[in-house]
Amino acid sequence: MSLFSSTVTDTDKRKALRAGLASGELQRWPGAFSPLVAKLIADVGFEGVYVSGAVLSADLGLPDIGLTTLTEVAGRGSSIARATDLPTLIDADTGFGEPMSAARTVAALEDAGLAGCHLEDQVNPKRCGHLDGKDVVPVGEMLKRLTAAVNGRRDENFVICARTDARAIEGIDAAIDRAKAYADAGADLIFTEALADLGEFERFRKAVDVPLLANMTEFGKSELVTAQQLRDVGYNAVIYPVTTLRIAMGAVEAGLREIDSAGTQAGLLDGMQHRSRLYELLRYADYNDFDSELFNFTLEGAAR
Repeated sequence: MSLFSSTVTDTDKRKALRAGLASGELQRWPGAFSPLVAKLIADVGFEGVYVSGAVLSADLGLPDIGLTTLTEVAGRGSSIARATDLPTLIDADTGFGEPMSAARTVAALEDAGLAGCHLEDQVNPKRCGHLDGKDVVPVGEMLKRLTAAVNGRRDENFVICARTDARAIEGIDAAIDRAKAYADAGADLIFTEALADLGEFERFRKAVDVPLLANMTEFGKSELVTAQQLRDVGYNAVIYPVTTLRIAMGAVEAGLREIDSAGTQAGLLDGMQHRSRLYELLRYADYNDFDSELFNFTLEGAAR
């Protein structure tokens, strides 16, 4: 990792993502809502980074109902993708329009340095996959969306994932049939949204012979299962899309209420990331080494 961007090429990140999916080892992709969070994901030792459309919307102060634009998603995705040497998968919603828009979306995300994206079969505009009242397009319409995306790909290593939301609307058998059709249309990975429990994940795995992604989001329709359980039933990847945002926002709200009531943040210090740890993640010392005449700050004994 260089000081300013990843030293791993976009194509090599995409190859790494494909290799991970074929490795037989579960690929764990926590969600990052900023480049700094992505750096922490890499530092802890996860296999990849995920960028959630719901999180991006929330961080902009918007609900997850299809209000974000391709420009916003590609811009945020690019800054996160270039913050680490890990591959980054991004949520591309319904492709931001008609099939031609899906093709353009793939091109924009390739240019932004993403390793892959997922497109879903919801109607446009979409809504959060764990809300009631969502709807899916006919299979033929999703196949047009997906085929356009696959044909619009310039780097054959860019991973195109097809997400089906049909489980909550048409039932699991229909969701499995859709997944098979999407795989036949060229999807490299299938995202099975809002399955109820481990038994349904296992049933999906037995029925579909392509790499599968599980969504372990909190407070939704899916039972939270462990990474080991997903390994045991043969899943290839798992995302934790909103987890870091929820952790952060819970801590921020509690901290703000503490300051409001106590008049000081002194009681919060033990729960904070120390200044020295932040400097370590940002590699302050390496910037000093790069040009000691310009970057000549001292880090020893840095205060909180």
